[in-house]
Amino acid sequence: MKRFKINFWGLLLLFTACFLPSAKATEPVVSQRNSMDSVDISLLTCGPGSEVWSLYGHTAIRVEDHRNGTDIAVNYGVFSFHQPYFILRFVFGLTDYEMGVCPMDMFLEEYREEGRWVRQQRLRLTPEEKIQILQALETNYMPANRTYRYNYFYDNCTTRARDMLLAPVKDVRFHYRPGFKSSYREEIHHWNEYRRWARFGNDLLLGIGADRTITQREAEFLPDNLSRDIATTGLVDSTFYVLPPQAQILPDEGVTPRAAALALFAVVAILSVVEYKKKKNFRILDLILFLPAGLAGLILTAMIFSEHPTVSVNLQILTLNPLFLFFLWPAMKEARRRQFGWAWKVWTVCLILALIGACFQSYAEGMVFVALTLLLRAALKIKK
Repeated sequence: MKRFKINFWGLLLLFTACFLPSAKATEPVVSQRNSMDSVDISLLTCGPGSEVWSLYGHTAIRVEDHRNGTDIAVNYGVFSFHQPYFILRFVFGLTDYEMGVCPMDMFLEEYREEGRWVRQQRLRLTPEEKIQILQALETNYMPANRTYRYNYFYDNCTTRARDMLLAPVKDVRFHYRPGFKSSYREEIHHWNEYRRWARFGNDLLLGIGADRTITQREAEFLPDNLSRDIATTGLVDSTFYVLPPQAQILPDEGVTPRAAALALFAVVAILSVVEYKKKKNFRILDLILFLPAGLAGLILTAMIFSEHPTVSVNLQILTLNPLFLFFLWPAMKEARRRQFGWAWKVWTVCLILALIGACFQSYAEGMVFVALTLLLRAALKIKK
């Protein structure tokens, strides 16, 4: 969820120096324990940014060694848009993220420039737990271990930080809220409420799996959810803002997806009435509608083969249907001769099923109106 413009190898020495007490195998255990008195380990939760990939915040780990004067931020959200075939890899769930380390002041400076808040929760840990966490982080930062296959819901920068911090803690108990009921889709909707087109894109790609009921622990893929839940464990010693929240200017996106889809339906309905009354055949209108829908359907078809677990079954493919592309030309030829054959009937059935599917899957905003628009055109052809 966060991309740092830093040199990993240049920070390796800093990282090793910070963890030096835990790396000395010959150092007496008592000495290692005592050295942990000057070490604080905290969970950092960062507010959302303006970029699409930063809308949901970020999680990092802060390690402060007051005795040695080191202060670093560790995070599992380092990626680069310059990776070969980055977009394709992301679509198919093949994106690799890395564990990154940087000085805390550099970490904060980037968030300060972006106007984002950073909240710190200092953890109440025993010396043994601190040693285990530091050793695990040091091992995890080795070149062979620092890269992992990113999964937005199941294995991301937040879940990695949670598991790293809690693995050595014995008998940690989360006091989850009774009656918690949500889904992956509902959780991310809390954070893209004012970015309707970004929400539209997310919802268009997410399938029916994103609507299943999840547990509160599963909802901890989002940074703020983890911050809220870890506060119930008794592990948090203190909570404070390193960078305080600032007044946010909500974006004015103008026309919403629903308004755009409704306007499309209204325009097409008016043109269809004119076409019917004048006994015309607006084949260009059908081409303008069904060709983009078919092209978009290719993207949803590709998502079937993605490793993302919540995108493979997506009922919106009945509306944005790749079949439109394969049979559009013969259908247009039939329409020219006013012969409306099986292709239009198949499309009509698919669009009716798409509308029924809206009862089982939360569609992207406005997609129901898109389905109605296409259904209106297909049904009108059959009637002719």
